[in-house]
Amino acid sequence: MPETGVFVTGTDTGIGKTHASAVLLRAWRASGRRVQGMKPVASGCERIDGVWKNEDALALRAAAGSDADYASINPYALPTPTAPQLAAAEEGVVIALPVITAAYRQLAAQAEGVLVEGVGGWLAPLSDDLDQSDLVHALELPVLLVVGLRLGCINHARLSEHSIRVSGCRLLGWIGNAVEPDFDADGRYFEALQRSMSSPCLGRLPFQSA
Repeated sequence: MPETGVFVTGTDTGIGKTHASAVLLRAWRASGRRVQGMKPVASGCERIDGVWKNEDALALRAAAGSDADYASINPYALPTPTAPQLAAAEEGVVIALPVITAAYRQLAAQAEGVLVEGVGGWLAPLSDDLDQSDLVHALELPVLLVVGLRLGCINHARLSEHSIRVSGCRLLGWIGNAVEPDFDADGRYFEALQRSMSSPCLGRLPFQSA
């Protein structure tokens, strides 16, 4: 894990960013590091003990073994499961970068590194005037790309890789995550993906049923 942490993004929504993030957090904890997981913006929450909470944010908290305040882990918990800028507008909420950076600093003060999980794919905006690249620059974190292994992922992975670099962010590499149980059983598609990417492959996660 980089000294200060990492920002985890994906090639799309539903490709296993949270699963990959949880695997990483547990591995870093097993190595003896104090870590925190953060999901700054999450749409699709349920009311738990009078507070809106998100399943992915709770999974990161559990994987990190954290007892941090939930509001620090997920400062923007939006009820409706849709694009963040739409979910925020529905609630009359303005997603502001200073709120997220302040929550990040609280978590960073309690850990040796913070894993921050983004929303959807890399170019999914946090709000009408705030991109995920803005947050990455503000937090000064390198980026890890999770590639959902399915038909079409080579195109999505290359587009994401290019966009991350064009935005001026530092890309550490990518992780392949199997999202379909029978896809690429012989591994040839994954090998083609490796040849097509210019950033290093840092691992491959097997399919995990819900």
